[in-house]
Amino acid sequence: MKRLFQIFLYLCFRKLLMARNIEFNEEVAIQKAMNVFWEKGYYATSMRDLTDAMKINSSSLYNTIGDKHQLFLKCIDHYIEVKKKNLTERIIEGKSPLRILEDFLHDSVTAIANDSNPCMVVKTAFEVAQKDKTVQLLLQKDTTFTHSFLVDLIEKAVASKEMNIHTTPAILADFLISSFSGWYEMYLINKDPQQIKSIAGYIIKQILK
Repeated sequence: MKRLFQIFLYLCFRKLLMARNIEFNEEVAIQKAMNVFWEKGYYATSMRDLTDAMKINSSSLYNTIGDKHQLFLKCIDHYIEVKKKNLTERIIEGKSPLRILEDFLHDSVTAIANDSNPCMVVKTAFEVAQKDKTVQLLLQKDTTFTHSFLVDLIEKAVASKEMNIHTTPAILADFLISSFSGWYEMYLINKDPQQIKSIAGYIIKQILK
């Protein structure tokens, strides 16, 4: 009888653990945590903010993902992977290289000049990257991918005679990427989205010449 009772308890406990595993979806939880970091920034986000958003307790967070810093790294990596997927899908859509480049620049401006959700990569670069080597490496990974993406578009646009550039595709890609941080810094100071859009519009016109 005692043995049967032990088996019964074991099966109940196992069922409970399985239910918890099903309930906890790490990717969904990281997405929720990412939204908190994205909105509040790394330093202003508390563990309570994160566990409330993820709907788990702090011990579950430590056991499954780690501490606040480890979670932040996972969130950045998740953001970068989603961004990669979105950029890759732009190419699959079949638009011309120049049109994809224009759309990318316009979307970048919109992301930067957005009070509620500016680009997480640019925001993180300003807030955390200078003091955190691991974050720097993640952002370098993102920059490398974005640079390759832009170089490929520019080369294809030049080959199809959509663009006529007076420098190398790599240098133009470097110029565009460095512009993003400059636009964000200017937006932080002036809070004028139209100013950023005008600057981006000017750059796009220069590219089209």
